[in-house]
Amino acid sequence: MSGGWNTIESDAGVFTYLIEKLGVRDVQFEELMTLEPEELRRLGKIYGVIFLFKYPTGETRSDTPKDGSFDHDAANNLFFAAQTIQNACGTQALLSVLLNKDGEVDIGKELREFKEFTGEFPPEFRGETLSNSDVIREVHNSFARSSPFIDETQRTATEDDDVYHFIAYTSINNKLYELDGLQPAPISHGDCTAEQFPDKVIPVLQRRIGRYPATEIRFNLLACVQDLRIRAREIGDMEALEEQEDKRNAWLWENALRRHNFVGFVGELMKGVVKAKLAQGGGAYDKWVEEAKGKTKKRMEDRKKQGIASDGID
Repeated sequence: MSGGWNTIESDAGVFTYLIEKLGVRDVQFEELMTLEPEELRRLGKIYGVIFLFKYPTGETRSDTPKDGSFDHDAANNLFFAAQTIQNACGTQALLSVLLNKDGEVDIGKELREFKEFTGEFPPEFRGETLSNSDVIREVHNSFARSSPFIDETQRTATEDDDVYHFIAYTSINNKLYELDGLQPAPISHGDCTAEQFPDKVIPVLQRRIGRYPATEIRFNLLACVQDLRIRAREIGDMEALEEQEDKRNAWLWENALRRHNFVGFVGELMKGVVKAKLAQGGGAYDKWVEEAKGKTKKRMEDRKKQGIASDGID
């Protein structure tokens, strides 16, 4: 990977198995479909949420946040790292939740040693240390979608690009904090116990989304919660347990697919199809090509009739 960080998706299966590979135990992520406190509460023990949104690339830093207030003292009293590299913000956001829940969550040997090593660092040095962690970077990159066409490590965003950013919200020391590595300090949103978290965080998220045009719908919210299989076993809900096991198997399959690109496979498949047509004789091959052209032409005519613009391919 040439030492770079690749883009990962905001996906519950990706995040769940990413932290498991880092050594975290009994934690998973769940995608939230509504901004309702009850949807959060039904997930049981909640450690925090990860919010993905379109980042306004032309926005400049301010001495005061648009919501809440900077808590500069907290920057040194809890785990808060400045974001120093592109594409790492997804993993940085989930670590912002988990490393502040050490003791409540088994974060594993690697992350505990990382937290202890960076404990006395200022946020900038923590961010640099995170960016240079071979272990965390390699795990992060193992969940990036494979692409034979784009070298994600070399790409930098411009103001014309759609840039997305991950941030974390969690309750620490009975306060609701917004942890965004692009900000100079954690942002406090007031008093908040772990039990109050669903009711306190939802209005903050609603206000943030409200700053965007009504047409902007590209948001994603993942809850960081205790492994839902634990509660299912505790209450003897075998149906829920089976549902969670099936979901994890599906996540494993999807993550396996992410690690592979199928361009070579498709290329070989097309070669085989063409070879088979040629073996049937030149006439069969020419007929096949003409049939394909005819179908393409018909699709374009149908699209025009429906008022759909063509893609410019003749």
